[in-house]
Amino acid sequence: MAVPAQRYSDAGTARQLADPAFWQQPPGARLAAFAALRALDSPLYVPEGSGRGHWALVRHADVQEASRLPKVFASAPGVTTPEPARWVRTLFGDSMVNLDGPEHARLRKIVQRAFTPRLLAAAEEDILAVASRIVDDVLEGEPDEFVSAVASRLPLEVICNMMGIPERHRAEIADRVNHASENIGVERGLASRLRMPGRGLRALARMQRMVAGIGRERRENPADDLISALVTADVDGQALNARQLGAFFSLLMVAGVETTRNAITHGLSLLTDHPAQRDLLLGDFEAYADGAVEEMIRHSTPIIQFRRTVVAEHTLGGRLFHPGDKVVLYYASANRDETVFPDPDAFDITRSPNPHLGFGGGGPHFCLGAHLARVEMKALFRELLTRPVGLRAVGLPDLAGSSFDNRVRSLRFTFERPAAQEPAGCPVEHPAP
Repeated sequence: MAVPAQRYSDAGTARQLADPAFWQQPPGARLAAFAALRALDSPLYVPEGSGRGHWALVRHADVQEASRLPKVFASAPGVTTPEPARWVRTLFGDSMVNLDGPEHARLRKIVQRAFTPRLLAAAEEDILAVASRIVDDVLEGEPDEFVSAVASRLPLEVICNMMGIPERHRAEIADRVNHASENIGVERGLASRLRMPGRGLRALARMQRMVAGIGRERRENPADDLISALVTADVDGQALNARQLGAFFSLLMVAGVETTRNAITHGLSLLTDHPAQRDLLLGDFEAYADGAVEEMIRHSTPIIQFRRTVVAEHTLGGRLFHPGDKVVLYYASANRDETVFPDPDAFDITRSPNPHLGFGGGGPHFCLGAHLARVEMKALFRELLTRPVGLRAVGLPDLAGSSFDNRVRSLRFTFERPAAQEPAGCPVEHPAP
C-alpha cells in the first residue's frame, strides 16, 4: 500500500498513536494530540511497527460515517488492536462485534428478540434494587475504594441477574472478567507479554464453558431469564448454539461490565472535580440526571477506539481508501470535536444537543446495552448523591494507560453518614490518603 507523503510534524503526531508511551501520558496530553490531528485536512497514516499500519479517523463526522457504512468499513476480521488470531476465533467463536452482513444480522436478531419488553422491565426494576443495596453496603461497611465496592458491582450483578447466572458462579465470573480484560491495550513488560495472553484466554475459556453448561440446563428446563430466551429462541428456526452463547456472554460481560463500571467511576471523579455541576445536579436530580449521564459518557468515552477493514474503494474526510486498508475509529477524539461540541473539554451536564459516540457511531453495531447502561448510571448516582453525605472522589483515578478502553483500576472515595444513620458521636469520614 502506498502511503502519501506527510509533513514531518504531522507524521510524528500520528506515530504517537502506535506508541505505548503515548497512552501512558496524562489525558490532557493525549487530547491535545488528537486536537492537532483533527485540525488537518484529512486522516493521517499511523505506522504500526513492522506490520501494516492504519489510518486514524479522529473527526466526529468521519467516525460516524465509517460506522454507518459496514459494506465499506467492515468489522471482520476484528475490531480490536491487534486483531484476534484465526485460531482464537475458531476456538472461541466470533463475537458479534467482529461480524458483518447476514451473519451479524442473524445473531443480532436472535439477541434482540430475546430482550423482550417483559425482560427489560424486570431488569430496570432490578437495577433500582441493586443500586439501593450497593449503597446500603457502602453505608454499613464504609469502604474507601470505589471501583470494587460500587462501580463494578452494579453492572456485574444486573447482568448476572438478567442472564440467570446462579449465585455460586458469580465470584468466579467476576474474577474471570478481570483476568480476561485487565491488560487489553496496555503495554507490558516481556515477562507479562509472554504470560498474560494465555492467562486471559484461559479465563475466557473457563467462563465460556461455564455459561455453555448453564445453557444446556436451560434448554432442558427453561427459566424466566435471558440465557433461556437465547438458547430456546425461534428466529427463522434458529437459536444460539453453545459457542455462540459463550461468545455473546463474554462480549456482554467484558464490554457491558467494563464500559459501565468505567463510565460510573469517571462520573464520580468528574462530579468531584466540578462542584458547580454537582450542585446543579443535586438541586434537581430528575431534571439534570439524563444530561449528566450523557455528558459523563461523552467526557470519559469508555471505549477509546475500534478498528475497521476497508472492503470497497471510498473517499472519506478528503482521503481515498482502498480495499485492504485499515482504519481506526477514535471515539475519544470524535467526542471532543470542536465542530460538534462547543468548549469540548468542559464538563457540562446541560450540554444540548449531545450527539456523542460513546455507544458507537450508529449503524448495525450500535451498542445493544446502551439503554441499560444509562438506566444503571442514573439509578446508581441517584442513590450515591442523595443518601451518603458529601460522597466524593479522593485524589486522581488510577488509569490503566490503555489504548483500547478508558479503564480505571481504582479510585479512592470518601463520604459522611446521613445524620439519621450516624452512630453516637461525630459523623464518620474516611481519611484522605
